Amino acid sequence: MVLEWAPAMTDVVVRPVRTKTDERRFIDFIYTHYRGYPHWVAPLRLERRKLIDTRKNPFYLHAERELFLAERAGRVVGRIGAIVNHNHNRRHDDRVGFFGFFESVDDQAVAAALLEAAGGYLRGRGLNAMRGPASPSVNDEYGLLVEGFDVPPAVMMPYNPPYYAALLEGCGLRKEKDLYAYLGSTESTLAQPKIVRASEILKKRSGLTYRSLDMKNFAADIERLKQVYNRAWQGNWGEVPMTGEEYDALASELKHIVRPELVVIAETADGAVAGFGLSLPDINMALRDNRNGGLLRGLWHLLTRRSRIDLCRILVLGVLPEYKRTGAAGVLFYELAARAHGLGYRRGEASWILEDNLMMIRAAEAMQARRYKTYRIYQMGI
Repeated sequence: MVLEWAPAMTDVVVRPVRTKTDERRFIDFIYTHYRGYPHWVAPLRLERRKLIDTRKNPFYLHAERELFLAERAGRVVGRIGAIVNHNHNRRHDDRVGFFGFFESVDDQAVAAALLEAAGGYLRGRGLNAMRGPASPSVNDEYGLLVEGFDVPPAVMMPYNPPYYAALLEGCGLRKEKDLYAYLGSTESTLAQPKIVRASEILKKRSGLTYRSLDMKNFAADIERLKQVYNRAWQGNWGEVPMTGEEYDALASELKHIVRPELVVIAETADGAVAGFGLSLPDINMALRDNRNGGLLRGLWHLLTRRSRIDLCRILVLGVLPEYKRTGAAGVLFYELAARAHGLGYRRGEASWILEDNLMMIRAAEAMQARRYKTYRIYQMGI
């Protein structure tokens, strides 16, 4: 039976996505919804389909999801996904469900109907809280933009209209955690003698060496980094280890856009990996005019506009617990900035950083980066 939610005194109907046509309308909505937002960057439709595909996205090997469309007079006015991440709840001994893929016109009734539908689905599976946005997980697009609307999103970061926060808070959601994005100049970092000297001293003192990803031995390097990835972020708020399938899928996707110089690996004298940092060229700068999310046009923009990209995003930076006192994290920050500058990137975004991760915040500020965007995770009881 198909369930429908129709809150009293409104003409909004929310129903589950059941058919291929429903899925197409679920994806299509964002491309019409954001027409009036010049800073939004359209994701590739192919990538959006894969993100929600329970057969192709390995996240759904340990998770469940239900997608909903909100309609008024037959026209889509919003959408949402309800997500049960079993690995999260096992990891944190929680009974938390997630909402993601949230989009809505500026109408409190639409937002309320969508959140009621998602909350009802999660409550029916024995969960007692709803957190998000997570689309679909902490390892994907995470958080709601609440500051920094006048700047396009960097690669793999979300963007949304300013009114979304009011819609969510009007439905009873409250801040759970803020995530920060820092923007810095690679030239300013390299122009600081103290930073340069400190990096050299820490390298000598720790005995660690720093090298780039070896593309000729890509599979072997990726396998070595896999052993480090989950341990380096263990204990962070909300972290959920990536499964082997998830890690391999992400590595396969990033291989097409990564520059090996922007993957810096810290190694011990015997070749063990102590930590690593990963920056990606901000391909969103090349895709900004691909407003319909088409694959061929997107590839054309990437080929012809790659030289315009002057920003890279630090996507991953982590050090194993036993090496945290070596200063390796700070050296990785510096090495990424230096190598990016040598490749012609003049700006770098470090994102995202938890609001209470003082070590990473201090490292970013030491590089004279400034906080210029804030993303928020919300939660409510259900």
